[in-house]
Amino acid sequence: MKKDVIKTIKKYMGLTTNEIENLIEIPPSPELGDFAFPCFAVGKKLKKNPAEIAQDITKKIKSKEFEKVEAKGPYVNFFVDKTKLAKKTLETIKMQKEKYGSKKLGNEKIMVEFSQPNTHKAFHVGHIRGTSLGESISRILEFTGNKVIRANYSGDTGMHIAKWLWSYQKFHAKEKLKEEESWIASIYVEAIKKLEQTPESQEEVEEINRKLESGEEKKLNYLWKKTRQSSINAWKKIYNELNTKFSIQYFESELEKPAKAFVKSLVKKKIAKISEGATIINFEDQNQANLGVFLLLRKDGTVLYGGKDLGLAEKKFKEFKLNKSYYIIGREQELYIHQVFKTLELAKSKAAGKSFYIPLSEVRLPTGKMSSRTGDNVLYSNFKKELIDYAKEEIKKRHKINTKELEKRSLLIAIASMKYAMLRQDLNKTIVFNKKESISFEGNTGPYLLYTYARAKSILRKAKYKQKKFKIKDLNDSEKSLVLQLTKFPEIIEKAYKTLSPSLIANYAHQLAQTFNEFYHKNKVIGSKEESFRLVLVDASSQVLKNALYLLGIETLERM
Repeated sequence: MKKDVIKTIKKYMGLTTNEIENLIEIPPSPELGDFAFPCFAVGKKLKKNPAEIAQDITKKIKSKEFEKVEAKGPYVNFFVDKTKLAKKTLETIKMQKEKYGSKKLGNEKIMVEFSQPNTHKAFHVGHIRGTSLGESISRILEFTGNKVIRANYSGDTGMHIAKWLWSYQKFHAKEKLKEEESWIASIYVEAIKKLEQTPESQEEVEEINRKLESGEEKKLNYLWKKTRQSSINAWKKIYNELNTKFSIQYFESELEKPAKAFVKSLVKKKIAKISEGATIINFEDQNQANLGVFLLLRKDGTVLYGGKDLGLAEKKFKEFKLNKSYYIIGREQELYIHQVFKTLELAKSKAAGKSFYIPLSEVRLPTGKMSSRTGDNVLYSNFKKELIDYAKEEIKKRHKINTKELEKRSLLIAIASMKYAMLRQDLNKTIVFNKKESISFEGNTGPYLLYTYARAKSILRKAKYKQKKFKIKDLNDSEKSLVLQLTKFPEIIEKAYKTLSPSLIANYAHQLAQTFNEFYHKNKVIGSKEESFRLVLVDASSQVLKNALYLLGIETLERM
C-alpha cells in the first residue's frame, strides 16, 4: 500500500523515493485516510503555500489503487481501495504461502555467533535469550536472501573447569557421569560452596588447572574430555527443543595456537607490546585512550580470552570467506568487544570492518540478578519443567488426549512461552522474567499466539476447507482491519531485517492475533453468506501468523 502511495506521489513530484517515504504519515483517524503526505517541506522548497500544493497534487492524481484522494489543508490524504487490496493480498498469500513476506534484501554470507554456554556450567534462562535471539536473527537474514552460518563458541578451559573436576573427583568420583544440565551445574555450584568453606583447597584446584594446561596427566585429560562431551550432549537435547541447529561449534581449547600466532604478529607490527612479562595493547599508544589496556597473554605465555577471540575472528573469515560476522554478546562485554574490533582494524585483518556487535541485555529474576557462582539461577531444565507442568494443566482443561500427545503439546507451548517472552522485548532492555505471565494463554504471550493459530486451523477443519475462488463484496470494519494487518507483514520483515529486531515481528504477530480474534468474535464464518471469502481470510491469517512464528523460531500446533 505504502509503495503505491510513494509511486503515485513520485509521478507528480520531483522527489526521491526516500524523501517521500520519510515524509509519509499514518493519519491519527481512519476518517482522514490510510496515508497522508504533508506538503510543508515541498512548500518551503517551492516557496508556495502547502495547502495549494496539496490541492494541485490531488487534482493531478488518477489512480485505480485508491477509493479516493483528497486534500485536507496542507495534507494529501489517500484512501486505499480495501476491496482491491483484499483480493490482491489474499491471492498473494495463497500463492506464496510460507514465502509470503520474504524478499531478496541481501545476498551475503553472514556468520551469527550466539548462545555460547560454557562446558561444565549451567545452561540458564539468560542463555535462552541469546539462543532465541541468534536463531531468530539467523532466520530473518535467511528469509531476506542471505546465507547464514550459525556459530557457537564455548569456554571449555580455565579455572571453572578445574573447579568442576576438583569437586567431581573429591565428592562424586563413584557417580556415573550424567548428560543432564542440572546435574552438571550442581557439581560446579557445589565446588564454589566447598571452596568458600575451605579456601586452602584452592591450591588443589590450581594444581589441576596447571596439569590440564600442560596436558601432562593422561587420566585427568581423559576425564576432562569425557565430562566436556557430557556437557555437549546435554546441550544437544536443549538445542533440539529450542529448534536451533548450529553449522559449527568452536571451543576455546582449539584456539591456543591460532591465538598465539595472531598475537605474535601484533607484537611484530608493534601494535602489541610486552609489559612486565605480559603481552598487551595500550590503546593510548593508538590514540584510543577510551579503550584502555587490552591484555592478550599472561606472563606465563598462556592466552587470555581476548587473544582467542582475535584468533577466532581470523579463522572465521579465512575458512568461510564471510561478508559479515555478528556477535550476540552481553552488554557488559561492550568495552571488551570494541577492543577486539579495534585490534582487528589496526592489524588490517580481513575481519576488520565486517564484524558487528549485537549487545544483549541480561535476564533477571524478580528477586534480582542471576549468578552461576551462587546457584541463584534458573536452570533451563527446571524452568522448562515448570512451564510444561502448567501447560499440561491448561490443555487438560480443554481436551482429553493421550499421554504422548500431551507431552508433545505441552513441550511446544513451554518453548513458545519462553522464546516469545525473550523476543518480544527490545534486545537493549533488561528482562525481569515472570514465569506466570509468560505461560498465560491470554495476553501478549507465546501460548496466546499458538492458541490463535490453532483456533484458525480448527475453523478450517470444521468447514472442510479447500481453496476455491472467492468474491469480495462490501468489507465490514473488522474484515478491513484484518486485511490491513496482513498487508503490513512484508514491510515489518524489511524493518526487522534492517534493524535486526525480532521484537518487531513478535509484536506484529501479537497484533495480528488480536485483530484475527476480534474478527472471529464479530463475524460468523461457517454458514454465513460470506463463508467462502471469510474462510480464505482465516486461512491467510493462519499462514501469515505461522510465517511470523517461524521467524521467531516457534513451532505451531494444529490443536491446543
